Amino acid sequence: MNLHQLKEEICDIGRRIYQKGFAAGNDGNISYRLSENEVLCTPTMISKGFMKPGDLCTVDMNGEQLSGRRKRSSEIRLHLTIMKARPEIKSVVHCHPPHATAFAVAREPIPQCVLPEVEVFLGDVPITRYETPGDQAFADTVLPFVAKSNVIILANHGTVSFGETVEKAYWWTEILDAYCRILMLARDLGKVNYFTEPKARELLELKTKWGYSDPRLSPGMENCDICANDIFRASWAQTGVDRRAFDPPPPMKPQASGSGSAADAGGPTAAVDQETLIQTITERVMAALKK
Repeated sequence: MNLHQLKEEICDIGRRIYQKGFAAGNDGNISYRLSENEVLCTPTMISKGFMKPGDLCTVDMNGEQLSGRRKRSSEIRLHLTIMKARPEIKSVVHCHPPHATAFAVAREPIPQCVLPEVEVFLGDVPITRYETPGDQAFADTVLPFVAKSNVIILANHGTVSFGETVEKAYWWTEILDAYCRILMLARDLGKVNYFTEPKARELLELKTKWGYSDPRLSPGMENCDICANDIFRASWAQTGVDRRAFDPPPPMKPQASGSGSAADAGGPTAAVDQETLIQTITERVMAALKK
């Protein structure tokens, strides 16, 4: 794909973002890494639905503008920070999809183990701490999460997703927002049902077979609860994330090997499971009291 085709693709993705309602006014920005030190990006103060190839500009990896008649996006540092942390990433898409951004404002973790497609393509979706958009401190909020996810929710702001192509970088945002909308509709109907642990593990096996990685299968995560947002749970205290709107999934931790589980024997797993059960019951009671 030559430079003009890349510019046309970025403009096309911009139109799709605008038509989806993911970017009001001049919201959002898109970038593509052309070389080791050159990045093509959308300019500031322009509707993403009406861009022309000639509106785009280029910057270096420090954010200094190299070309373009319009000024580069004020949030380019976010894109560059992701590209520096993940050299294989070519494109970054930032916008404000309304349903996912509602989770960003509520700081509600995205429930796992509900839709097969989301388990395969997204996995656990983190939420950053809040920083004022535009400077390096804001860009750095993604660093704790960028290695383990391809889409991140920016607290009180929107989303950022990234991939090997502009199209793929945008996909993750579209999948996430559709999922967030489904979750809200299901909750309004009265209940969100979760997979059983065996079915959740089947999806993780398929994910591996199809060439997608998942942090839940990485070394050191053998004992994680695969449906409880355990990958990013440790960040919740710093980011203000807390489960309020959705009931937590039932505990789904692996059983100990042997004729009986540690829970049956009253071992360490039993204590952990009992603590999880108490926490689950407490969360559900508190959620009921808030209704």
